[in-house]
Amino acid sequence: MKPTQEYIFRQPEKYQVIVLHIIDVVRKIIPEVELLFKYGIPYFYYKKKPFCYLAPNHKKEFVDVGFARGFQLKQNQEFLISENRNTVKSLRYYSLEEIDNAILISVIKEAISLYK
Repeated sequence: MKPTQEYIFRQPEKYQVIVLHIIDVVRKIIPEVELLFKYGIPYFYYKKKPFCYLAPNHKKEFVDVGFARGFQLKQNQEFLISENRNTVKSLRYYSLEEIDNAILISVIKEAISLYK
């Protein structure tokens, strides 16, 4: 089993289902994306460059979906969190039910456009 898979399946179910759902959505939109294990978390690479990471936060009980070029994003600002980070902005999910796929897909598609 790959390190990324091991990491995901070691997560409590609450985080595991969120991470697996996001992986599925990202792969449907960007079939050529690579899911690697970088910086101790699952990290998507697009065109060999950091694209977005999936970071469960057990203490605060959410999964952070951080976009490497998040500060270049213009749309969906009301949903993106910066928290004193210089380049990353993220979508944050506390449960699978609160994921709005339309917003997630919109952010992913805009983020892809930054790599062309």
